[in-house]
Amino acid sequence: MSSAAVRRQERRISPVFLAVLAVMAVTGWAVWTDFAALSGVAVFLFVTSAWIVSLCLHEYAHARTALHGGDITVGAKGYLTLNPFAYTHAVLSVVLPVLFVIMGGIGLPGGAVFIEQGRIKGRWKHSLVSAAGPLANVLFAVVCTAPFWLGMLDGVPAAFRYALAFLAFLQVTAALLNLLPVPGLDGYGIVEPWLSYRVKRQIEPYAPYGFFVVIALLFVPVVNGAFFDAVDALMRSLGVDDLTRYCGSELFRFWEGTPEYCPL
Repeated sequence: MSSAAVRRQERRISPVFLAVLAVMAVTGWAVWTDFAALSGVAVFLFVTSAWIVSLCLHEYAHARTALHGGDITVGAKGYLTLNPFAYTHAVLSVVLPVLFVIMGGIGLPGGAVFIEQGRIKGRWKHSLVSAAGPLANVLFAVVCTAPFWLGMLDGVPAAFRYALAFLAFLQVTAALLNLLPVPGLDGYGIVEPWLSYRVKRQIEPYAPYGFFVVIALLFVPVVNGAFFDAVDALMRSLGVDDLTRYCGSELFRFWEGTPEYCPL
Protein backbone atom coordinates (compact mmCIF):
# COMPACT_ATOMS: atom_id res chain seq x y z
CA MET A 1 0.00 0.00 0.00
CA SER A 2 1.37 3.41 -0.95
CA SER A 3 2.05 6.07 1.67
CA ALA A 4 -0.78 8.20 0.27
CA ALA A 5 -3.22 5.29 0.63
CA VAL A 6 -2.03 4.72 4.19
CA ARG A 7 -2.64 8.37 5.05
CA ARG A 8 -6.15 8.21 3.58
CA GLN A 9 -6.85 5.09 5.62
CA GLU A 10 -5.58 6.73 8.79
CA ARG A 11 -7.85 9.74 8.26
CA ARG A 12 -11.00 7.92 7.18
CA ILE A 13 -13.91 8.77 9.46
CA SER A 14 -14.75 5.86 11.74
CA PRO A 15 -18.09 4.04 11.29
CA VAL A 16 -18.48 4.30 15.07
CA PHE A 17 -18.40 8.09 14.88
CA LEU A 18 -20.78 8.09 11.91
CA ALA A 19 -23.18 5.89 13.88
CA VAL A 20 -23.15 8.31 16.83
CA LEU A 21 -23.61 11.21 14.41
CA ALA A 22 -26.61 9.42 12.89
CA VAL A 23 -28.18 8.94 16.33
CA MET A 24 -27.68 12.65 17.01
CA ALA A 25 -29.32 13.60 13.72
CA VAL A 26 -32.29 11.25 14.10
CA THR A 27 -33.00 12.12 17.72
CA GLY A 28 -32.51 15.82 17.00
CA TRP A 29 -35.14 15.51 14.28
CA ALA A 30 -37.41 13.66 16.73
CA VAL A 31 -37.06 16.47 19.27
CA TRP A 32 -37.68 19.16 16.65
CA THR A 33 -40.77 17.53 15.18
CA ASP A 34 -42.10 16.17 18.49
CA PHE A 35 -42.19 12.81 16.74
CA ALA A 36 -41.09 10.86 19.82
CA ALA A 37 -43.80 9.61 22.18
CA LEU A 38 -41.66 10.81 25.11
CA SER A 39 -39.85 14.06 24.33
CA GLY A 40 -37.61 13.63 27.35
CA VAL A 41 -36.21 10.35 26.02
CA ALA A 42 -35.52 11.98 22.66
CA VAL A 43 -33.78 14.91 24.36
CA PHE A 44 -31.72 12.50 26.44
CA LEU A 45 -30.55 10.57 23.36
CA PHE A 46 -29.96 13.75 21.35
CA VAL A 47 -27.89 15.50 24.03
CA THR A 48 -25.94 12.36 24.95
CA SER A 49 -25.03 11.55 21.34
CA ALA A 50 -24.17 15.20 20.63
CA TRP A 51 -22.01 15.26 23.76
CA ILE A 52 -20.11 12.18 22.54
CA VAL A 53 -19.66 13.89 19.16
CA SER A 54 -18.19 16.92 20.92
CA LEU A 55 -15.83 14.69 22.92
CA CYS A 56 -14.60 13.14 19.68
CA LEU A 57 -14.09 16.58 18.14
CA HIS A 58 -12.22 17.70 21.26
CA GLU A 59 -9.73 14.85 20.97
CA TYR A 60 -9.54 15.19 17.18
CA ALA A 61 -8.62 18.87 17.59
CA HIS A 62 -5.71 17.89 19.85
CA ALA A 63 -4.53 15.24 17.39
CA ARG A 64 -4.93 17.34 14.27
CA THR A 65 -3.03 20.26 15.81
CA ALA A 66 -0.30 17.86 16.95
CA LEU A 67 -0.05 16.46 13.40
CA HIS A 68 0.56 19.94 12.00
CA GLY A 69 2.96 20.59 14.87
CA GLY A 70 5.18 17.66 13.92
CA ASP A 71 3.77 14.51 15.55
CA ILE A 72 3.09 12.37 12.49
CA THR A 73 2.32 9.30 14.66
CA VAL A 74 -1.22 10.42 15.56
CA GLY A 75 -2.60 9.01 12.32
CA ALA A 76 -1.28 5.50 12.92
CA LYS A 77 -2.83 5.58 16.39
CA GLY A 78 -6.28 6.16 14.92
CA TYR A 79 -6.75 9.60 16.45
CA LEU A 80 -7.71 11.22 13.13
CA THR A 81 -10.64 8.86 12.52
CA LEU A 82 -12.82 10.39 15.26
CA ASN A 83 -13.25 6.90 16.70
CA PRO A 84 -13.87 7.29 20.46
CA PHE A 85 -12.49 3.81 21.09
CA ALA A 86 -9.12 4.75 19.59
CA TYR A 87 -8.22 7.13 22.40
CA THR A 88 -5.52 6.29 24.89
CA HIS A 89 -7.99 6.45 27.77
CA ALA A 90 -11.36 5.59 26.26
CA VAL A 91 -12.97 5.34 29.71
CA LEU A 92 -11.76 8.81 30.74
CA SER A 93 -12.37 10.28 27.29
CA VAL A 94 -15.94 9.06 26.74
CA VAL A 95 -17.47 6.78 29.36
CA LEU A 96 -16.75 8.88 32.47
CA PRO A 97 -17.83 12.21 30.92
CA VAL A 98 -21.09 10.65 29.72
CA LEU A 99 -21.76 9.20 33.17
CA PHE A 100 -21.13 12.59 34.77
CA VAL A 101 -23.60 14.23 32.41
CA ILE A 102 -26.22 11.64 33.32
CA MET A 103 -25.57 11.81 37.08
CA GLY A 104 -24.63 15.42 37.63
CA GLY A 105 -25.39 17.35 34.48
CA ILE A 106 -21.89 18.79 34.07
CA GLY A 107 -19.50 18.69 31.15
CA LEU A 108 -16.56 16.80 32.56
CA PRO A 109 -13.22 17.12 30.75
CA GLY A 110 -12.34 13.87 29.01
CA GLY A 111 -9.09 11.96 28.81
CA ALA A 112 -6.43 12.65 26.24
CA VAL A 113 -4.81 11.39 23.09
CA PHE A 114 -1.18 10.39 23.52
CA ILE A 115 0.98 13.03 21.85
CA GLU A 116 4.69 12.41 21.36
CA GLN A 117 5.84 15.74 22.72
CA GLY A 118 9.42 15.28 21.53
CA ARG A 119 8.28 15.51 17.92
CA ILE A 120 6.74 18.95 18.45
CA LYS A 121 9.20 21.81 18.39
CA GLY A 122 8.52 25.21 19.89
CA ARG A 123 6.60 26.41 22.93
CA TRP A 124 3.77 27.94 20.95
CA LYS A 125 3.08 24.67 19.14
CA HIS A 126 2.94 22.76 22.40
CA SER A 127 0.52 25.31 23.85
CA LEU A 128 -1.67 25.23 20.74
CA VAL A 129 -1.95 21.44 20.89
CA SER A 130 -3.30 21.69 24.44
CA ALA A 131 -5.57 24.64 23.64
CA ALA A 132 -7.14 23.02 20.57
CA GLY A 133 -9.41 20.69 22.54
CA PRO A 134 -11.11 23.32 24.75
CA LEU A 135 -11.40 25.61 21.72
CA ALA A 136 -13.41 22.85 20.01
CA ASN A 137 -15.81 22.94 22.98
CA VAL A 138 -16.01 26.73 22.76
CA LEU A 139 -16.85 26.53 19.06
CA PHE A 140 -19.48 23.87 19.75
CA ALA A 141 -21.04 26.12 22.41
CA VAL A 142 -21.13 29.07 20.00
CA VAL A 143 -22.91 26.95 17.38
CA CYS A 144 -25.46 25.66 19.91
CA THR A 145 -26.23 29.14 21.21
CA ALA A 146 -26.29 30.86 17.80
CA PRO A 147 -30.12 30.81 17.60
CA PHE A 148 -30.21 32.56 20.99
CA TRP A 149 -27.72 35.38 20.45
CA LEU A 150 -28.79 35.89 16.83
CA GLY A 151 -32.45 36.19 17.83
CA MET A 152 -33.50 33.26 15.65
CA LEU A 153 -35.75 31.46 18.15
CA ASP A 154 -39.02 32.09 16.31
CA GLY A 155 -40.41 28.74 15.28
CA VAL A 156 -37.85 26.76 17.28
CA PRO A 157 -39.76 24.13 19.33
CA ALA A 158 -39.42 24.52 23.10
CA ALA A 159 -37.96 21.04 23.63
CA PHE A 160 -35.27 21.63 21.00
CA ARG A 161 -34.50 25.04 22.49
CA TYR A 162 -34.10 23.49 25.94
CA ALA A 163 -31.87 20.72 24.54
CA LEU A 164 -29.59 23.21 22.76
CA ALA A 165 -29.30 25.31 25.92
CA PHE A 166 -28.31 22.31 28.05
CA LEU A 167 -25.88 21.04 25.40
CA ALA A 168 -24.25 24.47 25.28
CA PHE A 169 -24.06 24.45 29.08
CA LEU A 170 -22.13 21.17 28.93
CA GLN A 171 -19.69 22.67 26.42
CA VAL A 172 -19.12 25.78 28.52
CA THR A 173 -18.50 23.80 31.72
CA ALA A 174 -16.14 21.42 29.91
CA ALA A 175 -14.20 24.31 28.37
CA LEU A 176 -13.89 26.22 31.66
CA LEU A 177 -12.78 23.16 33.61
CA ASN A 178 -10.33 22.11 30.93
CA LEU A 179 -8.76 25.56 30.77
CA LEU A 180 -7.88 25.58 34.46
CA PRO A 181 -4.06 25.62 34.81
CA VAL A 182 -4.13 22.41 36.84
CA PRO A 183 -1.84 19.45 36.08
CA GLY A 184 -3.74 16.84 34.13
CA LEU A 185 -5.96 19.39 32.39
CA ASP A 186 -5.42 21.20 29.10
CA GLY A 187 -4.99 24.54 30.84
CA TYR A 188 -1.80 23.29 32.44
CA GLY A 189 -0.67 21.92 29.08
CA ILE A 190 -1.00 25.44 27.68
CA VAL A 191 1.23 27.06 30.32
CA GLU A 192 3.62 24.14 30.95
CA PRO A 193 5.98 24.90 28.02
CA TRP A 194 6.60 28.33 29.54
CA LEU A 195 7.50 27.08 33.01
CA SER A 196 11.07 26.54 34.16
CA TYR A 197 12.46 23.03 34.33
CA ARG A 198 12.66 23.30 38.13
CA VAL A 199 8.99 24.24 38.50
CA LYS A 200 7.89 21.44 36.18
CA ARG A 201 9.90 18.90 38.16
CA GLN A 202 8.27 20.10 41.38
CA ILE A 203 4.77 19.81 39.92
CA GLU A 204 5.30 16.49 38.12
CA PRO A 205 4.62 14.17 41.13
CA TYR A 206 1.19 15.75 41.63
CA ALA A 207 0.12 15.72 37.97
CA PRO A 208 -1.87 12.43 38.13
CA TYR A 209 -4.06 13.84 40.92
CA GLY A 210 -4.91 17.28 39.54
CA PHE A 211 -8.03 16.16 37.71
CA PHE A 212 -9.45 14.44 40.79
CA VAL A 213 -8.65 17.44 43.01
CA VAL A 214 -10.69 19.68 40.71
CA ILE A 215 -13.65 17.29 40.84
CA ALA A 216 -13.41 17.12 44.63
CA LEU A 217 -13.31 20.92 44.90
CA LEU A 218 -16.56 21.16 42.95
CA PHE A 219 -18.25 19.50 45.92
CA VAL A 220 -17.16 22.40 48.15
CA PRO A 221 -20.21 24.74 48.29
CA VAL A 222 -18.24 27.99 47.95
CA VAL A 223 -16.20 26.72 44.98
CA ASN A 224 -19.25 25.12 43.38
CA GLY A 225 -21.27 28.32 43.71
CA ALA A 226 -18.51 30.49 42.24
CA PHE A 227 -17.96 28.11 39.34
CA PHE A 228 -21.61 27.85 38.35
CA ASP A 229 -22.12 31.60 38.81
CA ALA A 230 -19.37 32.09 36.20
CA VAL A 231 -20.98 29.49 33.91
CA ASP A 232 -24.42 31.09 34.21
CA ALA A 233 -22.94 34.53 33.48
CA LEU A 234 -21.30 33.19 30.32
CA MET A 235 -24.52 31.47 29.27
CA ARG A 236 -26.47 34.70 29.72
CA SER A 237 -23.87 36.56 27.65
CA LEU A 238 -24.60 34.02 24.89
CA GLY A 239 -28.31 34.79 25.10
CA VAL A 240 -29.36 31.72 27.12
CA ASP A 241 -31.36 32.51 30.24
CA ASP A 242 -31.13 30.42 33.40
CA LEU A 243 -34.65 28.97 33.09
CA THR A 244 -34.10 27.66 29.54
CA ARG A 245 -30.86 25.98 30.54
CA TYR A 246 -32.47 24.55 33.66
CA CYS A 247 -35.44 23.20 31.71
CA GLY A 248 -32.98 21.54 29.34
CA SER A 249 -31.25 19.72 32.18
CA GLU A 250 -34.59 18.70 33.69
CA LEU A 251 -35.94 17.43 30.38
CA PHE A 252 -32.69 15.52 29.84
CA ARG A 253 -33.30 13.67 33.11
CA PHE A 254 -36.65 12.44 31.83
CA TRP A 255 -36.93 9.82 34.58
CA GLU A 256 -37.47 12.62 37.10
CA GLY A 257 -40.37 14.18 35.19
CA THR A 258 -40.59 17.64 33.61
CA PRO A 259 -41.47 20.62 35.86
CA GLU A 260 -44.71 22.44 35.10
CA TYR A 261 -42.84 25.71 34.54
CA CYS A 262 -41.03 24.19 31.55
CA PRO A 263 -43.78 24.30 28.90
CA LEU A 264 -43.40 22.12 25.82
